[in-house]
Parts: sequence; structure tokens; C-alpha cells
Amino acid sequence: MIATTAVAIAQPLEAFFTERLLRDRQASPHTIAAYRDSFRLLLSFAQHTLGKLPSALTLGDLDAPFICRFLQSLERIRRNSARTRNLRLAAIHSFFRYLATREPACSALIQRVLAIPSKRCERRPIDFLTREEMDALLAAPDRRNWIGRRDHALLLLALQTGLRVSELVGLRREDIVVGRGAHVRCLGKGRKARCTPLRRDAVATIQTWLNSCSGLPQQPLLPSSRGGPLSRDAVERRLAKYARIAARICPSLQKKHVAPHVLRHSTAMDLLQHGVDRSVIALWLGHESVETTQMYLQANLALKERALARTAPFARGGGRYRPDDRLMAFLKSL
Repeated sequence: MIATTAVAIAQPLEAFFTERLLRDRQASPHTIAAYRDSFRLLLSFAQHTLGKLPSALTLGDLDAPFICRFLQSLERIRRNSARTRNLRLAAIHSFFRYLATREPACSALIQRVLAIPSKRCERRPIDFLTREEMDALLAAPDRRNWIGRRDHALLLLALQTGLRVSELVGLRREDIVVGRGAHVRCLGKGRKARCTPLRRDAVATIQTWLNSCSGLPQQPLLPSSRGGPLSRDAVERRLAKYARIAARICPSLQKKHVAPHVLRHSTAMDLLQHGVDRSVIALWLGHESVETTQMYLQANLALKERALARTAPFARGGGRYRPDDRLMAFLKSL
């Protein structure tokens, strides 16, 4: 037990990032950032509750009861969702699995931490935009100026290709092929490269955008005003602005939180509603498994209505209930 409590975590934690994540697994910058933020929160919580500097913490300080208190504080104080809490726990579990190979004498403490279960969370139907809402959003940018033309190209590309926001902001000019067999190339999650075809309207918009601003092939396709790549936060702010503008024309947008990932969901739902097979949608979006697209089937009310229409009614007057015409309802109420 003395050996267990005396093991400092500073050097193993640094080795976890530099050796395990960066050298051995070659983790992406997004994974590194997520794990970094998880441990910054954990070490700050430990410093506040234990009164010890992070560099002075030992493995005995981070036992299973302490990790559980940290996870509870995320939900109670920081108001994190169960899903976010589970992501923080996954980072901690990864570190302790690495520790198991370095500190076999501490295996009992490590196994108790690894036994902390993920919290079950509610799965709500995904948010997505209808075709009418997509059209209103695309019409929101003012294309009379440079930023408006860039943002229109970004929105159109996002809605047609379903690229993740990290994939969008990482696109370079050379990643777009606008000739015969027009498509966009991207390096997605898990370092999987894929090509997504482009419709004629997207090709025309992208071609006009490329012609309006010259640049080298390695430069960002959708740069910021300073010439560098757009940040995720910048995309979210621009999207929120255009969602507010579009809501004046399409009031249904007022009830929706239009985030970048909602555009990706909208692409998948649009493909599904036009009869595209789930396996094709999984390839289109770069999903690891076809099962990931199951959530789109669950959210597709039109598909469920078509299934309901094929069933036999229990009694006379089958079919889904439809309210009377507004004028007829008014007359009936007199």
C-alpha cells in the first residue's frame, strides 16, 4: 500500500501524452485536446479539494472514490451532461490502462478506477433541418460582400456533403475537384480519407468562390479574414447569426438550435428521405459502422408514416388523423 500511495502521477501523465498518445497511437489533435481538457479539469479539482499542487499529486490521491467525486462535480457544479461526463471518464480510463503496464504494484487501485461505469444517458431524437429550412438558411448570407460569399459556400458545402465542422475548416483549395466527376476530398475521423461528389449548384458556387479569391493550392478553401483557416467557434457564430436571419422567413427555425452538426444530420435525413440506402449514407458521412445511421431511421417521421399507411386499420376510417380545415373548424365551433 505504501508503494501505491507513493507513486507520483506527474511523470506517468506526461509520458501518457508524449509516448502513448502522440508516439504510439498517433492520436489526432482533437483527441489530444479532449484528453488534455479532461485532465486539466481533474487536476484543478484535486488542487481545490486536496490542497496539493498538481505536480505533487500521487496515485493514491486519485483513487476510485475521488474520481467518482470529480465526476459528480462535473454534473452538479459545471452542469455537464451525462454524455460529457462519460467522455471525461473515458480519458481517465485510458490513462489508468496505460498505468497498469507501468505500475503493476498498483493494480488493485487501478482496477477499481477502471471498474467505474459509464453513466447511462437519454437518447433523444436528432435535430435536423427540412428542405424549406435549408433553403432559408442558404439565402441568409449577403453575397454582395466577400464574407457573405464565403459563408454561402460553406453552408452549401456543409449541407450537401455532410462534412464534420473539423473537416470543413480543414479543407484546402486543392481538395476540391470542379471538373468532370466533381468531388471534395477530406481526411475524416480516424484518419479515413473519403471523396464526396458535388452537385452542379455546389460546383458553380465553389468555382465562383475560387475565381473570386486567388490563392495557392495548399491554402484554406474557406479562410478567415486574416487568411488562416476558420475556427470551430467562428463557424458556430456565423451559423447562429444566419439561423436568426433565416428564422424571419422560416419561423420553424426559431424552435431549433442550429449547430454545425445539425447540418450534417440534415444531409443524412435528406438522403434517407430520397430513398438512399443506409449503407450508402454511412459511406457518404464516413461512419465507422452502418449501425450509426440507425438514429436517422428513428428520427424520420415520414418513413414511419409510410409504414403506417401500409398497415390495415383496426376499424373504419383508417389512416392518420388530420385536423379539419381552419375555416371549417371555425364554422363548426359556432
